[in-house]
Amino acid sequence: MNHVATLSKIHQHIMWNRLISVVEEQAQTLVRTAFSTSVREAGDLAAGAFDRQGRMLAQAVTGTPGHINSMAEGVGHFIAKHPVDTMEPGDVFITNDPWFTSGHLHDITVVTPTFYRERLVGLFANTCHVVDIGGRGFGPDARQVFEEGLSIPILHLFRGGEPNDTLLDLIRANVREPQQVIGDIFSFAAANDTGANRLQAMMAEFDIAQLDDLAAFIFEHSRLATIERIKAIRPGTYHNELTMDGYDEPVTLRAALTVGDDAIHVDYAGTSPVSSHGINVVLNYTKAYTCFGVKCAVAPDIPNNYGSLLPITFSAPEGCILNAPRPCAVAARHIIGHLLPDTVLGCLHQVLPGGVQAEGSASLWNIQLRGGPSVSPNNGYAGERPAFEMLHFNSGGSGARPGKDGMSATAFPSGVRGMPVEASEAITPVIFWRKEFRENSGGAGTQRGGLGQVIEIGGTDGMPFDVLAMFERVDNAPRGRDGGTDGATGRVALASGTTLRPKGQQTIPPHDRLRLEMAGGGGFGHPHARPAKQVAEDVRNGIVSVSSARTRYGVALDPNGCVDEATTAALRRGIDATHT
Repeated sequence: MNHVATLSKIHQHIMWNRLISVVEEQAQTLVRTAFSTSVREAGDLAAGAFDRQGRMLAQAVTGTPGHINSMAEGVGHFIAKHPVDTMEPGDVFITNDPWFTSGHLHDITVVTPTFYRERLVGLFANTCHVVDIGGRGFGPDARQVFEEGLSIPILHLFRGGEPNDTLLDLIRANVREPQQVIGDIFSFAAANDTGANRLQAMMAEFDIAQLDDLAAFIFEHSRLATIERIKAIRPGTYHNELTMDGYDEPVTLRAALTVGDDAIHVDYAGTSPVSSHGINVVLNYTKAYTCFGVKCAVAPDIPNNYGSLLPITFSAPEGCILNAPRPCAVAARHIIGHLLPDTVLGCLHQVLPGGVQAEGSASLWNIQLRGGPSVSPNNGYAGERPAFEMLHFNSGGSGARPGKDGMSATAFPSGVRGMPVEASEAITPVIFWRKEFRENSGGAGTQRGGLGQVIEIGGTDGMPFDVLAMFERVDNAPRGRDGGTDGATGRVALASGTTLRPKGQQTIPPHDRLRLEMAGGGGFGHPHARPAKQVAEDVRNGIVSVSSARTRYGVALDPNGCVDEATTAALRRGIDATHT
């Protein structure tokens, strides 16, 4: 009997692994077929499989936590509107309601029921960012969600295999890039079909008629594995607070993380109230990045699904910036949402052996540009000014880790890929004149913070254009840990020298350029404990300047770039004595 039970368990594990590969193929279909660069180049997406109750069975490895974990909440809303018993083969559903799915109108969620042997056995869903959804566009300037673009309630995208042409016409009439957006939407539906086809083949191969038993196995094993990790942490309540730039005034994120016997709860009481601009976060997006922050430190290797998320709970007072009610503006909700893992990790650093990584740039520095005769002032420019809308993903540095340096120009926590400049230059009239690591931007430490980057962009032939700025960590640096120094703050400016506001739509004048200097990650551990040879290597690689090596790390270099051992020893003795 035990032998049979063991074989059954192995069988379930094989099917579980197969299901994860199924949803990854679903995600790769998105990457291969999407029209917009945000999906096909940056991977700003989520793909997953769900049971008949709307509980997430598996997620693709490709994708962002904000999309994935908020989509995990969102499928239930589709089922509430269209119960599974009313769904038919060929039906596909759609919405971009921020409070149902991923927190702003630019993210579209498409859900497709999957049938096997004439019975609905599960659903596939994906959430992806589109380049434009009308309204003010992707930026923080709106005062209400109504200004931010076209809102699509939960509707049929296809009914019985036939497209909802009325809905598609409405979308075309309300967006600046109709070909891209409509092409993307069809690609989202095609990706779900890929998942459904692979699932049907899997069920036939393993000769199962339903997913209920597999779902129970996945959920219970994931839940118990997560609880086991939580039990290894000392119980108690741990506090942390972050102050961020905000739009027109600073924003405070305050967290109290309580470790219990079988759960972790994060309470955001004391967090700043909602903003009058579009940096507010809806509750499901808050959950997405709260759960991700906890899982990164506590249970990173346990697959993400309904069961593994159950032991992680949170609360945020209604009306705070992390629980924004309708009709608050939410277009740039990632600015605050991406800071939640740093907030949570600051609590867990106090209790986990060895600590956790330092703070990083966190929020993506998304470059949203807009051009055309009706956008930016002419200012004497006589050339052609084609209308365009461009989104280009970029990142600063992540925080140093207890045993490793931070990652440079790498997106954490979102995980989106950096986009090749050629992909954006090929479809928009802009030129990237500069894109390089930002020297000295990583915080000093035993482990150095990751570097930010410097980017300069100009219009083709000096054409003016607008930037929809939504940049964070300009006034408040990513903090180091355990003696590590802070990372550099960011800066937004014109190449000619004028400083721009970090948030809000602004014009880049003719023959000038937008210059972005992105924040670096905080350092971890005292800088004087960093091996001098590593500091010398950083100098050779253009990561740290000669003067910073001396003043921040206490490392002197000779004219050949090698460590001056005697001077370094003296510097470190003197600085360390002063520090002590």
